[in-house]
Formats: sequence, structure tokens, C-alpha cells
Amino acid sequence: MPKFKVEKSVFARVPIEKAYAVVRDFNQWAIWSPWIIAEPDCRQSLSEDGRKNAWDGRIVGTGQMEIQSDERNKAIQYRLTFLKPWKAVSPVRFLFEAREGGVEITWSMVGSLPIPLFFMVRTMRALVGMDYERGLMMLKDYLETGSVPSKLEFPGIETFKGFNYVAIKTRCTIAGLGEAMEKDFARLVDFLDVDAASMERCFSIYHKWNLVKGSAEYSAGCPVTSIPDNLPEGFVVGEFPSCKVYKVVHTGPYRHLGNAWSSGLMRGRAKLFKQSKKIHPFETYGNDPEQTPENELVTHIHFPVK
Repeated sequence: MPKFKVEKSVFARVPIEKAYAVVRDFNQWAIWSPWIIAEPDCRQSLSEDGRKNAWDGRIVGTGQMEIQSDERNKAIQYRLTFLKPWKAVSPVRFLFEAREGGVEITWSMVGSLPIPLFFMVRTMRALVGMDYERGLMMLKDYLETGSVPSKLEFPGIETFKGFNYVAIKTRCTIAGLGEAMEKDFARLVDFLDVDAASMERCFSIYHKWNLVKGSAEYSAGCPVTSIPDNLPEGFVVGEFPSCKVYKVVHTGPYRHLGNAWSSGLMRGRAKLFKQSKKIHPFETYGNDPEQTPENELVTHIHFPVK
């Protein structure tokens, strides 16, 4: 079977003993799991000895993870078994290394795909890598603060009213997305003179997202009632159509928005909705980041549907 390896790390400012104890405890996995956040009510069962955790859900599939061996405050080795959407067995490992002021946690897996899906190896490596990064980011917050500031709601299918807009279209790396968008929105708000409304009127349309290459193309924009004259270089105008969307609402810092996007895509793959290929997915903002604590930031993720 075609195989791939994923390995991601994070630094947490906590004692190594705390990090090991939290990861070793399956009862705490749901708090920071990058998959359970997409389906919090999926069925889970923990063995009496605490060494095996099984799950069964419409969104996250069916499987189990069992501790094969563990070395206190150093390493935990697991056997990960997928039953749905396809059958596979993978070794998974957590390593813990003391660093000045905290601990470095490394999460790795050797995965495999059915032979007919050999062409998806690079894509699966990127997808699982993204999931591991999201999970480690939540684990870091949980270890350092005692909670994960990322909450999801799934209102489902709604009607979105279209609008005319002015935007800046940008290509960048996925890693540099946050910095690029911050600069684009600053230019937009300054040019349109919408300080009063600020980000609450803005949106981002995601045209391309290539996990394998680590690149993205998006438009950061703001609705307008009339098109301004003398648009600066790099600015574009357009009309976003009224459409049906599958909506996911995220509350928390923008750094955790991947949870909302991944959860929405997982729900699409589970056929809760059929995503349109004619209209690109987009996000709108429920409050102003300059005036709102980051844990209270509200972002609406929209997946246009057929």
C-alpha cells in the first residue's frame, strides 16, 4: 500500500510532566483533537485500562487508537486503526523533549492508502500535516491556559445576500497568509474610509488553496454601494452573487480558523452538503478585531452549495 510520513512539532511553556500526562490521558483528547471538534457528539468509548479509545461518527469515520508502549515523560507509541472511510493501520508516536522554559512535543505518523488511491499520497501527507498542526496548536493552548479558545457552531444551509465590492487579490504562501491579509485589509479600510464599520463589513474569498505547494490565492474586500474612482494599483471590483451556503461559525482567535474550514470540508465529504464549484468559499467577520478580545472574535465561514 502507498505510504506517507507526517511529523509536526510545537513548543509549550509547561513542565514536560504535564504535557506527557495530558497526552497520555485519552479522556482529555476530545478537548484538543483536530477531528472531534468537527463532530463533538460522535460516539466514543474508552477501555477500562485507559489504553484504548474508539470512535464512530458520520463526519470523522470509525476507528480506534491503542497505546502500544509508553516511556514516562519521553514517548508514547500508538497503533491507529481506521475502519471507515477505508481500512488502514498506522503507527503513531508522541515524543517529549525538555527545552528551556518548557517542552517540545512532536507528533508523527506513518500512514497508508489503498493501492487505487496511490495518487493521493502527497495530498494526504499535506492534509494530515495540517490536522496535526491544528491539533498541536490547540494542545499548546490547553496546556498553557487550561482551555482551547476555538468554538464551532453549525447553522447549516442558509441564503446569503450578494453585494458589489472592492477588493485586493493576492497570491501568497499559506504560512504568510495572516500577515498578507492584515496588510490588505489595512489598505482597504484606509482607501474606503470605513473606519466606523471596519472589519465587520469585510470578507475574504478563497480562490485557490494548494496544500501540497503551500500556496493560496484570495481576495480581501469590502462591500460598497458604488464603485469609487481612481482605484489604487492592485485593487479590483466585482459582484458577489446571492447564493445558498453551508455556514460554519467560529468563535476565537483567527489562528484557529483552520478548525472551521477543515470541519466544513469534512462535513462536505460526509455529504451533509454538496459544494458548488462555480462560487468560491468565503468568510465574513462578525466583529472588529481592533475592538474585540481575540477569544471573542466571530468569523462566519461560507461554503456555497449547489
